[in-house]
Amino acid sequence: MLEERKRKAMVVGHKNPDTDSICSAICYARLKKEMTGGEYEPRRAGQINGETRFVLDYFGVEAPRLVEDVKTQVRDIEIRETKGVNRGISLKSAWNLMQKANVVTLPAVSEDGVLEGLITVGDITNSYMNVYDSGIMAKAKTKYSNIIETLEGALMVGDADAYFEQGKVLVAAANPDIMEFYITPHDLVILGNRYESQLCAIEMEADCLIVCEGAGASKTICKLAQEKGCTVLTTPYDTYTAARLINQSMPISYFMRTDKLITFEETDYIDEIKEVMASKRHRDFPVLDKNGKYKGMISRRNLLGAKGKPIILVDHNEKNQAVEGIENAEILEIIDHHKLGTVETISPVFFRNQPLGCTGTIIYQMYQENKVEIDRQTAGLLCSAIVSDTLLFRSPTCTEVDRRAALALADIAGVEIEKYAGEMFAAGSNLKGKSDQEIFYQDFKRFSAGKISFGVAQISSLNIDELTDLKGRMTPFLAKMLEEHKVDMLFFMLTNILTESTELLCEGNGAENLIRLAFHMTGEENAGESGSVNLLGVVSRKKQLIPAIMMACEA
Repeated sequence: MLEERKRKAMVVGHKNPDTDSICSAICYARLKKEMTGGEYEPRRAGQINGETRFVLDYFGVEAPRLVEDVKTQVRDIEIRETKGVNRGISLKSAWNLMQKANVVTLPAVSEDGVLEGLITVGDITNSYMNVYDSGIMAKAKTKYSNIIETLEGALMVGDADAYFEQGKVLVAAANPDIMEFYITPHDLVILGNRYESQLCAIEMEADCLIVCEGAGASKTICKLAQEKGCTVLTTPYDTYTAARLINQSMPISYFMRTDKLITFEETDYIDEIKEVMASKRHRDFPVLDKNGKYKGMISRRNLLGAKGKPIILVDHNEKNQAVEGIENAEILEIIDHHKLGTVETISPVFFRNQPLGCTGTIIYQMYQENKVEIDRQTAGLLCSAIVSDTLLFRSPTCTEVDRRAALALADIAGVEIEKYAGEMFAAGSNLKGKSDQEIFYQDFKRFSAGKISFGVAQISSLNIDELTDLKGRMTPFLAKMLEEHKVDMLFFMLTNILTESTELLCEGNGAENLIRLAFHMTGEENAGESGSVNLLGVVSRKKQLIPAIMMACEA
């Protein structure tokens, strides 16, 4: 079970994913499955924007499931699948099961999987050491089948599924005259093969006779017992041994813990349950599934070797752009085209980073290198990723490698790339009905340079009127976002694809001056209204804006 779980991995892009992030995750998961036969699932770390939705719908691809964090959960560690037992089994059976499975705790589980209680080795040993009165067997409502099993006996008269639930347990060592004074109705009597003693016990209305040393009972005794409703059992053990062992036939339900059970769910985070486990003396804790049914057991030892969720990162390698909890994850691979970031790994990983315009181009190369056929759907997704990231080859990040890859993929996908790009960009820049927050997070990333932290959002459009309207909405909204994200500066790129230019909205102390310094502006050069700067020829956040800001911060 654990090995199977290790083979599964999520392929996920950055927060606030763009088309490259989503499409690359889908296509790389497909490639890994084809190459290894393992389980790889594409996931998304944020909401899908209009452009990406258009792409997925156009090629008939289901959107990846959302993953909000990759913190290590109970489901990620080895859950020991200790089988649940019926609450009616005997202490002896429970002990034998523990020895066989090498466990110290057994869960009592109902037929429909509900956890009813826990019995431990300590509970069983306490039952042996504690001094109980002779009525304990009846108080525990012991089933006759348990007694037969414990004493390795046989049923001569009666119903094995009936219960001994009244009277006390006696050993009939005296003669019948004396027995009459201490046997009372409903008692269970352990005795030998003497006819007189057996008859006396039946006449005194005992509920059960246990005949020792395999002696059995005569037909007459059996007939009388049946008429009186007395159960008759036989055992190969002598009376001393039978008397010593019989308490082991009591059901675990009488001794198991049922109140205030500490249980964990599969979705609980390891960091949160560690403190609970450390504060309790229990060695094992039950795990419940999403429906509240018993699944297995975990112990403190299971936490020691816990590994994080296996993850493959695409289109990013910055910790602040990664899904929450990435520091706890087991990063297997990174496929990216950005500058080297701050993601750290515990062990060496496969890391492919190339100075190309799109992660999709790298994945296209990997399909070719591994001679894996690209179907129309995959080709369409990878082509869309390249077109989006390079603004149909207008971005300075675009290389000839990106261009050739996109054209080859468009041919496989059967699309006219210019016409398709226009439809895709139009879908992405259609902001009608969207809130300021939805627009802001459509493509937002955080960065840091030395002690300065900043965020950059971007909207690319073919419609100048739309960008003008957007400026009026985003300018006041940036102040709110600056406070919410607790960064030093915020920038919003209003990128006009047709004119290959960007009006940059600036928010934060010294933000506008930093941009002017970064792009070597003086006076009113390229000035927009207060709080904005016109950047001619700037369309790429990754290759043009971020490097310039980084250098200015370090100047």
